[in-house]
Amino acid sequence: MLRIIKTRFSQKYRTMSFPNGPAPELPERFAGRPVISDNCVSGCNNCQSNCPTGAITFSNENECPAIDTGKCIFCRACQTACPSNNIQFGPDYRLAAISRNNLIISNNPPVPENIRHRLAAKLFSRSLKLRQVSAGGCNACEADSNVLGTPAWDMGRLGIQFVASPRHADGLLITGPVTQNMKLALEKTYAAVPSPKIVIAIGTCAISGGIYCDHPEQCNGAESILPVDLFIPGCPPHPLTIFDGLLRFLGRL
Repeated sequence: MLRIIKTRFSQKYRTMSFPNGPAPELPERFAGRPVISDNCVSGCNNCQSNCPTGAITFSNENECPAIDTGKCIFCRACQTACPSNNIQFGPDYRLAAISRNNLIISNNPPVPENIRHRLAAKLFSRSLKLRQVSAGGCNACEADSNVLGTPAWDMGRLGIQFVASPRHADGLLITGPVTQNMKLALEKTYAAVPSPKIVIAIGTCAISGGIYCDHPEQCNGAESILPVDLFIPGCPPHPLTIFDGLLRFLGRL
């Protein structure tokens, strides 16, 4: 017992200071908010043809691409295929949005929007209980969500926690493309959450279906079934991206 106590004292306080202090350092390979310049080669569509999820589109008015981060799996295939280095995935981890349209980034990317949700900030800013539903996910988004409960992140210190029953929850945190086998279960879980309630879609699959988009055995994400209040893209999103999105949604940042 004494050895355990001594070890704990030597380890010291391990919970990060964010959001009151700086954000934790991200790995060099981190792929954050896309940055698109305006030096596209005329007629080139290498990025679009190499995108596995159809996340890249071109408009008639603008020859530069636009990336839908709600469909993007952040594989960097477009960055590799671009002959003019027009697309780069930067270090900005702030990807969350309260509007599906605001997940689309063009060559003039806006400053990440204020995503404070009036109802959530009023009712749940100090205590938010979420029921996590894996609606056919691969467990990557689930893992990066659950890691926020570990001592290093400890989102519980800010009142954000996962609960076992939807009847004890203020909302749902959904991962996965919503398979046909999970559709009814998700609808029943949503119905069991007392009103007012919120819905958060975590990861590309939960937002658009991801690599399974338009497959008949899934529903192209949660929005086709339920009203979604917060979108947090990524494949999977980094825990910092999720944490930042939740805190800004609640008006805590």
